[in-house]
Amino acid sequence: MPTGSPETAALDAAPEANASPAPGGVGVARPLLLLLGTLSMFGPLSLDMYLPGLPALGDDLGVSASTAQLTLTTCMIGLGLGQLVAGPVSDRFGRRTPLLVGVGVYAVASALCAIAPSIWVLVALRLVQGAAGAAGLVIGRAVARDLTEGRTLARLLALLVVLSGVAPIVAPLLGGGLLHVTDWRGVFVVLAAIGAALFVASWRALRETLPTERRHGGGFAATVRGFGPLLADRVVLGSVLAFGVSFASLAAYISGSPYVLQDHFGVSPQVFSLLFALNSAGIMAASTISGRLVERHGPRRLLDRSLAAQFAGGVGVLVAVLAHAPLGVVLIPLFVATSSIGMVLPNASALAMAGHPRQAGSVSGLLGSTQFACGAIAAPLAGLGANPARGMAIVMAVATAAAWLARPDPRVPPAAG
Repeated sequence: MPTGSPETAALDAAPEANASPAPGGVGVARPLLLLLGTLSMFGPLSLDMYLPGLPALGDDLGVSASTAQLTLTTCMIGLGLGQLVAGPVSDRFGRRTPLLVGVGVYAVASALCAIAPSIWVLVALRLVQGAAGAAGLVIGRAVARDLTEGRTLARLLALLVVLSGVAPIVAPLLGGGLLHVTDWRGVFVVLAAIGAALFVASWRALRETLPTERRHGGGFAATVRGFGPLLADRVVLGSVLAFGVSFASLAAYISGSPYVLQDHFGVSPQVFSLLFALNSAGIMAASTISGRLVERHGPRRLLDRSLAAQFAGGVGVLVAVLAHAPLGVVLIPLFVATSSIGMVLPNASALAMAGHPRQAGSVSGLLGSTQFACGAIAAPLAGLGANPARGMAIVMAVATAAAWLARPDPRVPPAAG
């Protein structure tokens, strides 16, 4: 008999009819599991790998820190909008062809980023790169849903989260290492090579998982109409807002940390990469702990506690910066604020989708687009002002406070879906 909170009981009760034996009990063969996990890394790879070279990028193209950070903003916009496009397209035309198109365009756009002659050309190409990479994020999850369901799907998605969590650790370390032998343009060459390798792997390993009889012709109009009832649900709206604004704090950290740690505190690109990897490991650890606690405490309670921890960390960063504290002191609340996101995002997602199982895809798209829209706003704001540490700290404190205030009212249960 299923145990745990009402929000998680539906996962336990769902049938396992489409699950197939596989390593680890996740319903897919190991080569496909590896491919799906790699596809889920598109976002972190695109955002994090060139971060150690972001100050040099601005100097090379002769622009300010805030202008250089627009390359993060447009990539996040692309990742957000691309999720709203790629999902319905794959529902209508199948998974394989849209995925191959998206991965192929990603590889080409990454190669063009490497030869961009100006910041504005690079900004435009980053928008295309993000939108194309979003196909890997959305369609990878859709393929998982095509092949599994119920508890098997939950285990598979949890494993994909762990695999995708490796990217924020590896990406800046790889980027910092590449800067020993090349410049920021060389980093985009490596991203293009990764995209090309994934195109070949997808071509060879991924069969079509959505039969013709299960596809629909509703397209974008049906998707847009379905958002109305979701936004009218106070639990969904609160969860989506908490999810997105909470990520804005992380985006401010991602965008501002190269300048804060390298320019303000004087660490090397390699030390920056190690510090960034440490915070990324904290996110993975928090996500792992969340997965173990959710059956006992439920996503609503874990969301409340993780948002409170994130708020405390955000305020702590601001106080430390305003007090001109040394780097070692600043790093402690910064670790708390960033690590907490690993517990915020999965529980906000679970709570948002708990009452709408038939619209899980639309809720997922709403979560993803809001996430990157908020991140796109926060990234350049973190670079404003003469003091990069103060700008980043203010945005993080405001975002964590807003996420706490936006969380769902605990007295309102999820809607029946």
